[in-house]
Amino acid sequence: MALIESWMPPTRENYDFILKLWTFYPIFASLQWVVSWYGMGKTSVNSRFNVPGRIAWMTMECPGFLTLMYIMSTLTKQQGITDLSWQNKVLAGLFVIHYSYRAVMYPLMAPSMSPIHLFVWGAGLTFQLFNATCIASWLAAYGPTTAAEWNAQLSPWYTLQFVVGIAVFYLGLAANYYHDDELREIRRREEQRRARKALEDGTPLEKVDKHYQIPEAGLFKYMLYPHYFVEWVEWTGFYMAAGWSCHPARMFVVNEVFAMFPRAVKGKQWYVERFGADQVGRRYAVIPGVV
Repeated sequence: MALIESWMPPTRENYDFILKLWTFYPIFASLQWVVSWYGMGKTSVNSRFNVPGRIAWMTMECPGFLTLMYIMSTLTKQQGITDLSWQNKVLAGLFVIHYSYRAVMYPLMAPSMSPIHLFVWGAGLTFQLFNATCIASWLAAYGPTTAAEWNAQLSPWYTLQFVVGIAVFYLGLAANYYHDDELREIRRREEQRRARKALEDGTPLEKVDKHYQIPEAGLFKYMLYPHYFVEWVEWTGFYMAAGWSCHPARMFVVNEVFAMFPRAVKGKQWYVERFGADQVGRRYAVIPGVV
C-alpha cells in the first residue's frame, strides 16, 4: 500500500494538479497515429522486454480498482467525511465491478493471451493510476458527498439522470461481456477442432497460441471492434450518472476514446491485410456509419 499511499492526493491542490495532467493524456495517446508499433495483442512482437500476457494484463489493470478502493477508504477520513452519500458508493461499486472483470476474470477466462511489451504495460499502468486517482478522489471527497449536493449536481432531473446513466452503464457492460466472449469463442472452437483432429490422426494435441478470424456474432456484423464501442457506451453511462460537470468521468470517456480509437482504425487495416477487403466487407472499424 505504500505505493498507493504515496500516489494518493492528500490535498485538493494535489488532486487538481493530477487532474490537469490527466487532461493532457489525449496528446500522448494521439502519438499512436504516427507510430506503427504497438507491442500488444495482434501486433505483439518478439522482444526481451515482453511480459507474459496474463501476468502483464493483471498487474497492469488491477492497480486501478485497488487504488480506487484504497482512496475511497482513506481520503474521506482525512477530509473529515463521516458518511458518504449512497450515490458515491454506487458509482465506486460500478468501477470495481467493471475492473474486477476486466483486470481479473478477463485474463483468467482467455484461452490464451499474447505477450505485452514492457512499454505498453507501463503505459497501461499509468492510465490506471491516473484515472483511478481522479475518479476516486472526486467520489471520496472532492465531488458531491451529500444528498443535497447530488440533487444540485444532477438538477433538474436528478433521479432520472442517475437511473438512466446506470442503465446505460449496465447495457454497455453486458454488451462488453458478450463481445469479449465471442472473441474467446473463436479460440475455443479452434481448440476443439484441433483436439478432434489430434484424436482422429493419433497425433499430439497442438496448442492454440494465436488464431484469428473475423467474428460474426452481435455487433461484429457491423464493426470489427464493438467491444471498444460498447465500453465507451458503458463509461458514458457512468459519466451521465455522475453528472455532466464531473471532470474526472468526462476525461475517462475522452481518454478511452483517444487511446482505443487509433487502435481500432489500425486494427481494421490489419484485418484487411490478413483476410482481404472482400472478407472484411462493409464493416466499420468501431463507430457504425462513421469509421
